[in-house]
Amino acid sequence: MTPIVPTASDLRDSWRLAVGTLTVVPVAPPLRGDHNTTRTAMLIAPIAAVPLGVAVTVLAIAGHALALPALVTGLLAVGALALGSRCLHLDGRSDTEDGLTASYDRARSLQVMTGGTAGPAGAVALIVVIGLQTAAVAALAATPGGAILAGLAVIVSRSALAVCCTRGMPPARHHGLGAAYAGTVPWFGTALVRLFAPGALTAACRFAHVAWWRGTLAAAIALVVLALLLRRTHRRLGGVTGDIFGAAVELTLTALLVDLS
Repeated sequence: MTPIVPTASDLRDSWRLAVGTLTVVPVAPPLRGDHNTTRTAMLIAPIAAVPLGVAVTVLAIAGHALALPALVTGLLAVGALALGSRCLHLDGRSDTEDGLTASYDRARSLQVMTGGTAGPAGAVALIVVIGLQTAAVAALAATPGGAILAGLAVIVSRSALAVCCTRGMPPARHHGLGAAYAGTVPWFGTALVRLFAPGALTAACRFAHVAWWRGTLAAAIALVVLALLLRRTHRRLGGVTGDIFGAAVELTLTALLVDLS
């Protein structure tokens, strides 16, 4: 049986895997990619996303200080976030929507998701997600506390990855990113990561002079959105894929930002 407690070598490789996959920060490649490594990488994904959250907060504060139009500030922050994550999650959001709307045949849907090009459904999904995120960040950027909430939402949204990889969640294919990560995270690990979300958001809301329950509500709504996505993809595709991981992050982030704004 694979040990649950990671060694120092596992932690180093997991950190490299999480940072190298989820951000543009240059790191050395991991020496190993076994279940210990992938499991821990998913659990520490929010920590690996801290530079992205800081970038969003800094751009939101700077845009407001420079008196830029609110939507310009929001779009700059969302654009920087997309570049900082190599558009990985946006690509997954687009491919997932294309696959789910292409056909009711499982094999055909999975084939479309590997195509690499955005169809009409995927394009509309990106417009809606980017538009909502931009408008929400624009509203939050009006105050320093709101800008901090926007950055924290980015960090918290990466906790969706642990949920997607929870033990019992099967991969839709026997190859690819989903097969390598699905089912690697134990339930108690997912529970700990999910407890981080409402706790961090509630504390940040108090700091930002926003009603404390807004943080708890935002985390709850985001979890419901994520659960609906995973339920639908499980019924239609039989499990998760790398594209679904990306869609989960983007939908979670959108739900958090919209509610917090």
